[in-house]
Amino acid sequence: QVQLVESGGGLVQAGGSLRLSCAASGRIFSIPVMGWYRQAPGKLRDLVARVFTTGVPNYADSVKGRFTISRDNAKNTAYLQMNSLQPEDTGVYYCKATIGGLEYWGKGTLVTVSS
Repeated sequence: QVQLVESGGGLVQAGGSLRLSCAASGRIFSIPVMGWYRQAPGKLRDLVARVFTTGVPNYADSVKGRFTISRDNAKNTAYLQMNSLQPEDTGVYYCKATIGGLEYWGKGTLVTVSS
């Protein structure tokens, strides 16, 4: 069993910053990919960013230059630094870990950006 717990969401004004954390626990040897997904109200869940064990990141075009994903492999934790937040960044942010071909999701953390 693998559990993921996100934290760091909240309410912020446009132009502000937040840092999300995702801590994985359980029977884990390594986590090849950790990612952050966003689900805006009434929309599908979309990839925001993901990072591989090597530290190589991928970003959605909408967040390039504003968001930075990182991870601490020793702590099985991923982070998402979000700067220059805009109202369209509002949504529930979910963490996903892909291990052995299986996907594990956290329960999400809400980010609300006011204009």
